[in-house]
Amino acid sequence: MKTLLLLAIGSAIVNNVVLSQFLGICPFLGVSKKTETAAGMGGAVIFVITIASFVTSLIYKFILTPTDTQYLQTIVFILVIAALVQFVEMFLKKSIPSLYQSLGVYLPLITTNCAVLGVALTNVTKEYDILEGVVNGFATAVGFFIAITIMAGVREKIEYNDIPKPFQGTAIVLITACLMSIAFMGFSGMI
Repeated sequence: MKTLLLLAIGSAIVNNVVLSQFLGICPFLGVSKKTETAAGMGGAVIFVITIASFVTSLIYKFILTPTDTQYLQTIVFILVIAALVQFVEMFLKKSIPSLYQSLGVYLPLITTNCAVLGVALTNVTKEYDILEGVVNGFATAVGFFIAITIMAGVREKIEYNDIPKPFQGTAIVLITACLMSIAFMGFSGMI
């Protein structure tokens, strides 16, 4: 239990997928304009990464390893992730159309979000068992949720500030992301 807790804290905070590993930057910067949208994207990413970690771990352990076809892992993982994102997209379109509309093009981008594939490959590389892989995936996704929600909150506050002309728009967003990354690097010696 202690090992799983340390793994979860390490994946969510210390080795934050966006702010320490720099994976998943596209949706992080693109969807973090409003807190509600960022939270919705974070929730979708939590679902996709957690389920993808479970399914890819099962496939790797029970199909790819016994048949000695581990070299297919990247292709298989991409197909699994694409199928899961399609499922999430259909679910949101039927259940929460307002969130589906607000996420727009960024929802299908979860398919190409390198954080999702990165977690699946990390689980294999670090030789996590199925439970450790799911905990790592869930915690990594929670770390993404934390980062994107904080960024959205900061961006909402930035709109009401007087920012010099050269720093308006993308520049201030990148500076904010940089400062957040530096702040999260402060956790690097924790675990």
